[in-house]
Amino acid sequence: MTRQQPPHPATALDDVVHQRVRLGILTVLSEAHECRFAVLRDELGLTDGNLNRHLRILEEAGLLQVTKGYEGRRPCTWVRLTRQGRAALRAEVAVLEQLVARIRGATSRPDADG
Repeated sequence: MTRQQPPHPATALDDVVHQRVRLGILTVLSEAHECRFAVLRDELGLTDGNLNRHLRILEEAGLLQVTKGYEGRRPCTWVRLTRQGRAALRAEVAVLEQLVARIRGATSRPDADG
């Protein structure tokens, strides 16, 4: 009887979260209670349309909440992580840490190319 190996940690990466821009959005939002759309856009170097597209995907997945309103007379959009979003980001970081640990273990072996 052969012993089955556990799946590689990379298989646990979440396709919704792991995409570069969306991971950036979640990371920026994890650092604040909420964030204005313009701050996210500028922080990540995105266009309005590109940011909107990624926010919609994350909102549909339940990972963030978008609120529209006004600051004085100016329209404003605020974005915040949901509990589910914080949990998804923590899970993604945990998987990335497992991958880093595997890489470090593989490169520290004497037979590793270097």
